[in-house]
Amino acid sequence: MGVQGLTSFVDHGAILTDYHFRNSKLVIDGCILYHSLYFNARVDQHHGGDYDDFEDQVCEFFKALRDCGIDPFVVIDGGSDHTDKKFETLRQRVQSKIKQANHLLQESGLLPIFVKQVFKQVLSSLKVLFAQCIFEADQEIASLAKRWNCPVLSNDSDFYIFNIQAGYLPLSHFQWQNVSVQGGSSQNYIPCKRYTTTSFCRHYNINRQLLPVFAAIAGNDYVNLTNMGFSIKFEDKSSMEPNRKPRVDFFNRLLKWLARFQEQQEALDNVPRLIDPRDNQHNMDAAIQALSLSIETYQIQPGCLERFFNDGKAPDPDLLPDHLSVLPDWTLLPLMKGTLPSYMIYILLLRPVIQGVQVEDHSLPSGNITSRPIRQVFYGLLLGERREVEEYDREGKNLTSSKVEAILPSAAQQLLLDTLDQAPHPVRLEVFLETLGVSQSTLNGVPPHLGLPVAVTYYWRRHAHPQPDLPLLQALLLGLVYGELCRQRKSQRGFIEEGPVLERLRGLIQRGARSQDLGVTHAFSQWKRCMRDGLDLNQLLCFPLLEPQCAWLYKGTLVHQLVGQLRGGVTPDSLLMEDPFSGQLYRAMLVIIMEGNPIEDDQGWTVVKKKS
Repeated sequence: MGVQGLTSFVDHGAILTDYHFRNSKLVIDGCILYHSLYFNARVDQHHGGDYDDFEDQVCEFFKALRDCGIDPFVVIDGGSDHTDKKFETLRQRVQSKIKQANHLLQESGLLPIFVKQVFKQVLSSLKVLFAQCIFEADQEIASLAKRWNCPVLSNDSDFYIFNIQAGYLPLSHFQWQNVSVQGGSSQNYIPCKRYTTTSFCRHYNINRQLLPVFAAIAGNDYVNLTNMGFSIKFEDKSSMEPNRKPRVDFFNRLLKWLARFQEQQEALDNVPRLIDPRDNQHNMDAAIQALSLSIETYQIQPGCLERFFNDGKAPDPDLLPDHLSVLPDWTLLPLMKGTLPSYMIYILLLRPVIQGVQVEDHSLPSGNITSRPIRQVFYGLLLGERREVEEYDREGKNLTSSKVEAILPSAAQQLLLDTLDQAPHPVRLEVFLETLGVSQSTLNGVPPHLGLPVAVTYYWRRHAHPQPDLPLLQALLLGLVYGELCRQRKSQRGFIEEGPVLERLRGLIQRGARSQDLGVTHAFSQWKRCMRDGLDLNQLLCFPLLEPQCAWLYKGTLVHQLVGQLRGGVTPDSLLMEDPFSGQLYRAMLVIIMEGNPIEDDQGWTVVKKKS
């Protein structure tokens, strides 16, 4: 994100200063934080997510802040860029992830699908204030930091460009796991590095207001002169220093060139002299316009999040940018609270939607196709029936687009988006259950907070391709039992003994990861996507079913181990014995999902249709 190579450039300069951070507000780039916490922790990255371990990591991070008197305000990017300025950048990133997934055949480097939702739920449980931004998040983060005169925590190199007086703290240097005590006092602090635009501009002898020009010419998410067909030639013909990377040399030459100017416009007027005269000059006006628009993104404007953080109120609809007038008033506060999926803004603006990437069998259709009927209802509630949404998704190893029709089930024919929050609960529940093909009475045998996962699993078993075998289903349900036992134990702060079932299942986890079975991975990828889209539909319908705690829905290392064990002859009963609650919960879920489809497993146990 931001200016490619700039973070490394600053890290190796003499610009960052040591800083003991404590007793302050802190505006945190939430998306950067949850990426960092997941990938830098010792959390399994090969089986689709170990979300309980991630939850522990998030709790430890915010405990460290609390111990140092730091008051965090987390801003999560809602991704509401309503133009095409960043779309090509996003499209290229997703195509790269598809290739990465194909080469690795594991999920290392790919963020598991529930991480963002788990992060938001954990913040809520910790009472950490956060906002899901319906505008461009970088601007809102910078605006808050300026307003409160506090630093920003991120790893986005755009924050080397914003003029934030209190400074920018790169997360890569934020030693939150090494809380220290101030000498001569009892004050805790977090050792870190601090950046200010003052120190950067003093070091390179340039005017601060030229930093946005530097970022625009160097290339960021909004504009890249090289991609527009231009090459930059500096008048300075001196040879590059030995062992210096080309990007570092480019930054140094560009900063030296900028040092001769005082004003942004003066520098922009001289950009044509940087361009190789052999390049196509008739596009020069377009290039200058693109640079100007990119420069504007770094001008800190008044934001709307301060009111939300102070009073818990959504922004005045009359003060919203014109493109957000598509949002009904009732959606603004849930969007900012993170209880509505932010990509609904793209749908309402008729922008293309890029589906997430997981590791799958690329000889089979994308796992996102399995859950497409759920998304079609989501689109129908937003746009009305028979409208089309452009989806980008994997086809083979390539990212391609297709038109997806919005539909409405019979129960939703009279619903209107503007008043969806006022629709009776039974109607909203019927829409959700009709979409998944489940009756309300079917779910009566499971705890209310597991109704949604069971309904989604019922849907998955009937729509997944290839059709999942019994061990795959059993593994997922045993995983839900494991999550429920862990949730209950954690809610009692560990005062409940672990019990024989948890001991057995933890023993399987401790055996270590199994070798990757691409068929198992593909099947679970489809289930996770169905769950993700089911959660989004439930949110849009204002929670007709209780939202489950996503940290306990899926533990990749466990369910992959379980499939191997079950296919090898281990029975669910042998894992659940000595705990009546676990056995009853497992069988209740299994009978619901297998209803009307009796099947006999390899051990001769017949799953029968549930009696009415």
